[in-house]
Amino acid sequence: MLDVWFWVFIAYISLNFLLFLFMVFLERKKIASVISWTTIITILPFVGYILYICFGSGLSFRVKRMISNHKLYEVGYDEAINKYMMSGDGELGKLVQNEGLIKCCYNYGATLCPYNEVKIFTWGKDKLEALAKDLEKAKQSINIEYYIFADDETGKRIMDILIKKAKEGVKVKLIYDSIGCLKAPRRFFRKLTKAGGEVAEFFPPFAHIRLINLKLNYRNHKKIVVIDGKVAYTGGINLRDDHMGKEEKLSPWRDTHLRIEGSGVYPLQNIFLNDWRYVKKENYTSGKYINDGLFPAPSVSGDVSLQVVTSGPDSDVQSIKEVFIKMITNAKKQVLIQTPYFIPDNAFMSALRIAIASGVKVKLMLPSKPDYRTIFWVSLSYLKEVVELGAEAYLYDGFLHSKAIVVDDNVLSIGTCNLDHRSFGLNFEDTVIMYSKELNAQFNGYYNEDLKHCQKADLVYFKKKRWLTKFAQAIFRLFSPIL
Repeated sequence: MLDVWFWVFIAYISLNFLLFLFMVFLERKKIASVISWTTIITILPFVGYILYICFGSGLSFRVKRMISNHKLYEVGYDEAINKYMMSGDGELGKLVQNEGLIKCCYNYGATLCPYNEVKIFTWGKDKLEALAKDLEKAKQSINIEYYIFADDETGKRIMDILIKKAKEGVKVKLIYDSIGCLKAPRRFFRKLTKAGGEVAEFFPPFAHIRLINLKLNYRNHKKIVVIDGKVAYTGGINLRDDHMGKEEKLSPWRDTHLRIEGSGVYPLQNIFLNDWRYVKKENYTSGKYINDGLFPAPSVSGDVSLQVVTSGPDSDVQSIKEVFIKMITNAKKQVLIQTPYFIPDNAFMSALRIAIASGVKVKLMLPSKPDYRTIFWVSLSYLKEVVELGAEAYLYDGFLHSKAIVVDDNVLSIGTCNLDHRSFGLNFEDTVIMYSKELNAQFNGYYNEDLKHCQKADLVYFKKKRWLTKFAQAIFRLFSPIL
């Protein structure tokens, strides 16, 4: 009997070692992630393997190649951006102080899109009303993808409009995330298909059994709507009742979303179409989308220039995180941050440290009412660290789901990306980088109003925490690279 257990132990150690080599040399995971997973697999024999298969294994080379093969860059903006880069009187000439950031975003695939009108929503109900009105006005196409599209009052309201427009002959395409919409029955989406719309599930489960999804750790976290190629929405607000502030436990639900008109609609249309070609395995014919009217000439001429940056597990480059780092290290006066989760890596923490050491005023705002208590504990441990460096930290009296960064008086980022390892490396995300003193001033006003509903998390606040909470923070922080 002893010999049997000896060989079981040898097999277990050998399997652990092979998995370690797989993570290091084939998946090329970051060392922090490798250590976290090795710890879990060691202290949870065999159960750890199941957890790794479900949550730790990376996207296969085949999936990455398929996603890459379905990407395209439409309507040839390269000539325009090159003109801005070369001339002093083009759009870049007006934004010379942000030239480095603009070039950084551009080299990560984000074209500079000038002359936009942008509206900021800070409450779910306001965004829902505006979205419903724009959807009702659709004449040709509605392209929509959501991480969460719930079968509740909020989701049904939008679904009813989509069904109505599809029956009227509008081309409606919908992508929903398999994990984000786990609670929404498929019959909810089939109603749109029956009405003439098209529906696709991002990373569907094995054999259509929802509880068996080997890609459940990789989510399409984007929220994008493009209407007639002229109006676009993106940001943090999903189509679910709690995002409208209807769940008392997490109320008030404070969030941020954008409505864009102008050339900035084009990259969001591109992002949707890239995802659509992947989920539907469609090929692209040159010029097809232009001929279909999906990229009409902008009908407005606003004063906001913007770039849309994306990132996802299909790439080894964490584009959004690196753009955020560039924004923070560029700061001269202030950096204002809102995020529901704050689990930064060493690079992001270094950027904050450098900004603070350079005399930049850094403020971070997180929710005081967490939706996931373990993640909240880990976030607090990192928040304490930046407070010790000299940053100011605040906890909003409610659930703060906003993902926003304000730099000085002329750069503002609003999108879907949280400040954690999941959003930086595991989720498909987008964020809009805007260059506008007026928008910055407007969001500064929102931020200052939010501060009136916050508790300051200073060193005294952290010292008052119970020892059991501090212990939990320390333990769960060990696993922060995989949360």
